[in-house]
Amino acid sequence: MKKSLLGIVVSFCIILLAISTHAARSEKIVWMGCGIVKKAFMGKMSEAYTEKTGIKFRMAGGGATKGIRLTSDGTADVGGTCRHLITDRNNKPVEEEANAKLVHVAWDGLVVIVNKNNKVDNITLQQVKDIFTGKINNWSKVGGTNEEINLLVRKGKISGVGYMTRLLLLKDKNAEYPGSASKFKSSGPLEKNVEMRSTAVGITGISSAKKRDVKFLSIDGIYPSKNNIASGKYPFFRPLYLVVSKNAGKRAKDFIDFVLSDEGQKVVSEAGTVNLKEGEKLQEQWALTKLP
Repeated sequence: MKKSLLGIVVSFCIILLAISTHAARSEKIVWMGCGIVKKAFMGKMSEAYTEKTGIKFRMAGGGATKGIRLTSDGTADVGGTCRHLITDRNNKPVEEEANAKLVHVAWDGLVVIVNKNNKVDNITLQQVKDIFTGKINNWSKVGGTNEEINLLVRKGKISGVGYMTRLLLLKDKNAEYPGSASKFKSSGPLEKNVEMRSTAVGITGISSAKKRDVKFLSIDGIYPSKNNIASGKYPFFRPLYLVVSKNAGKRAKDFIDFVLSDEGQKVVSEAGTVNLKEGEKLQEQWALTKLP
């Protein structure tokens, strides 16, 4: 009788284990957001987490704004963004982003990209500003050929790249680009256009651009290498965030804990992105950044 009861208990435990394992294997985390965050580390991170836990991901891009807002309203479990929250006049998050919580997990650099055949390798910070405000419109003014500059920018003022470029470069979140600038809804098409046009220039996240056949310009002699970004020598750096809602469930919280763990941060670094430890010096500099 005892052996029979023990057998029943063991069998029951095996069944429970099988059920829980199957549930974990069939469970999915819905991730939406910034393509730059996705390319920076989320592809590798999702693979590592699935291998560790069996939990799979359903991932979709759409930009930083969607990453924040679709997580805030519960459509996504976790989001990704390369900009911070948009605030109102009272410095409170706008309604669409009020339920979002940003978790800083890595660092990214904004890079000035040109066609690989462009003769220009280095540009000053002031020259970058002058190009993006229309004061310089010929490559000969910055050491290049006598050809018109084709300026490529992100459409809209609250995209991750568009918003942070305005803040970090132009110091004005409402700055307008020249009317002659070509506008793109996302970074991918902008980067691809630079690949194809010998006179084009644009700004995008290095985590995305490094997968393209384009040239990165040095700024005041500082090339946007991983070490130069991590040390703060390169001027355009910004946090990369994962997003959860303020009432996030265990599934989302467990994933965030993994990303912030030594194991998760190793994945970030091995993906070629500056992790939190590598970018320790940036934290203090970022805290001093006066963002309007």
